[in-house]
Amino acid sequence: MSFNPLAEKGIPVEQQFRSWKMLNVKPYDARNVDPYTRTRVICMNGIEVESIMFSHQFARHCGDMDVRRKLAMARAVEQQQQKAVNWLIPGEESTLEVTLGYEQVAVDLTAWLARTEPDPKVRMALEFALLEDFDHLYMYANLYDLLEGKKAEQITHDLTEIIPGRPTALHHRPPQDRVLEPVDFKVADPLSMMHIMTIVAAEQQTMNFYMNVGNRPTEPLARALYLEIAQVEEEHVTHYESLIDPSKSWFERNVMHQYHECYMYYSFMIHESVPYIKDIWELHLQQEIGQLHVACDLMKQHERKDPAEMLPAELPEPIKFQENKDFVREVLAKQVHLEKSGAGYKPIWDLPADASFHDFQRILHGDFVPSYETIGKNIEKNGKDYRLQTEGEHPVKAFRDRDAVPRAEGVIAHRDDLSGKAKSEAEVV
Repeated sequence: MSFNPLAEKGIPVEQQFRSWKMLNVKPYDARNVDPYTRTRVICMNGIEVESIMFSHQFARHCGDMDVRRKLAMARAVEQQQQKAVNWLIPGEESTLEVTLGYEQVAVDLTAWLARTEPDPKVRMALEFALLEDFDHLYMYANLYDLLEGKKAEQITHDLTEIIPGRPTALHHRPPQDRVLEPVDFKVADPLSMMHIMTIVAAEQQTMNFYMNVGNRPTEPLARALYLEIAQVEEEHVTHYESLIDPSKSWFERNVMHQYHECYMYYSFMIHESVPYIKDIWELHLQQEIGQLHVACDLMKQHERKDPAEMLPAELPEPIKFQENKDFVREVLAKQVHLEKSGAGYKPIWDLPADASFHDFQRILHGDFVPSYETIGKNIEKNGKDYRLQTEGEHPVKAFRDRDAVPRAEGVIAHRDDLSGKAKSEAEVV
């Protein structure tokens, strides 16, 4: 079913404000909620935060008082939207349980985007970081098992496998190697633009979350693991945001942010299974349409450009949270050994001995790697690591032993397990 938010009336911005009672929404049931309702809530919270922060930056770089007032009006409504979305998360979920939800978002959102992405360069960026978020889910699931004796499938159910990905210890690379070449939005597929904006907002929200809650645990090892993974999230935001076309004006970006929010609320509305949350998505969609019209009017007034010329005639394919087990396993088998090299990728065994990657690894790790220590302690406690392995043995042979910590050496050993075709493909990524 096609949907063009530019052709819809929506709710005028001045009519969008709600009372405290309306905003103080009922949280979802933490123990009985569909995991993908949880992931939609976490993801949409990040989308709203990104739009709000963009609006603040626009206002700080704009001297026109009329523009600043209109931005302030829309931003105040979006703050209300963000509160309503974020307040859906129940207080009884612990920080670690919410963290598991965040990482399930990262895995299944990134996998869906990669599976449907038309641009090979963007798809490669998504697949590369997917294997790292996949390992983060495995790390936090083992921490949950170690500290609380609880199983992560209580949160994720069996929708997402929890097995080792590219080892977290390998995710730390020199900042200059985190930056990719931008995508030209003038010629890009609209779906690529929506995907880039989605993943930047989602990863940024995860980064912000860890920046604020990473010091909440009392166990030193838990604090260390949050510290390590929080640094990776900074890396992922840099990785993805570098794909954004820097040539777009503030007014064009404002239109794209509002259009993107329409896209996200529409996607989640059509897939939501909880009726009252579906109603929230639908209401926010109508509000975003009203905000989109204001952004379009500002662009027409100040740049004499028609936003319809840079936007598609209908929303691209809606985003959907769903199982991606086979896809993740396929990417894991083919790409676990890749590392960043400049703006591209190389097998880790092709990095020269004097590569800055190795120096950076030595600086950070020293004689203590929190991610290795977390798995090692859980194996020590339970005799094996925690996994939710529903699709057979691990696709990487070196990571099948559950009483051994998955380390960098296993990634290097994977070279011997690749077929001749896979080896040749790895050389030209």
